[in-house]
Amino acid sequence: MLVAAALCPCPPLLVPEVAAGAAPELDGLRAACLDAIGVLAAARPDRLVVVGPADRAGQGPHPQGAPGSFRGFGVDLDVSLGAAEEPPERELPPSLAVGAWLLSRADWDDAPVEGLGVAQPLPLERCLPLGRELAASAPRVALLVMGDGSACRTVKAPGYFDERAEGFDAAAAHALGTADLPALRALDATLAADLQASGRACWQVLTGAAEDTDLTGRLLRDEAPYGVGYFVATWS
Repeated sequence: MLVAAALCPCPPLLVPEVAAGAAPELDGLRAACLDAIGVLAAARPDRLVVVGPADRAGQGPHPQGAPGSFRGFGVDLDVSLGAAEEPPERELPPSLAVGAWLLSRADWDDAPVEGLGVAQPLPLERCLPLGRELAASAPRVALLVMGDGSACRTVKAPGYFDERAEGFDAAAAHALGTADLPALRALDATLAADLQASGRACWQVLTGAAEDTDLTGRLLRDEAPYGVGYFVATWS
């Protein structure tokens, strides 16, 4: 059963070594993410699953101890998804590596931790049963859900400017902050893809996991410093 969730953005820029001179610009976002993880710890889960968008190579389950790296972003920094006696060889996708980094900053040792890479185009009808399966995997399950909103808020954004982006992000932020399951189910996959919103499928996986619960949401952060929607929220 799902007992808590934390929703965080997944730009590698969250890692100060990657952001370098721009690191202070995201200090508030980092602090909010750590506060959200604190809510997960307070729920005393039996199992934590970090869910994040992934390409084909990173899709599927990643066991505890799975390694991640930010070397692809020019930084000699490695992370792991918790500790394991024999770490697996398959590397975490960037979103889960950011999640692993956040957990290391929070000194997470409250429950076993695993990862799940979700294909960004995964349709709603596959997201929901995947979430239900996660929720049924242990008596007390917590999810750390990684994902960004649109990448089209300004002309300097990665996806350039799209006038639909602000409305999409506003709807997503409200739904995440209020744990509004029908609104999250209603997020349009085609529009999300047009706007390069990497979190859509992961949020809908969470929606499946949260069915038959009475979790309430709280929005901790909603900003778009680089033309990309970043949200931090908790469900408890």
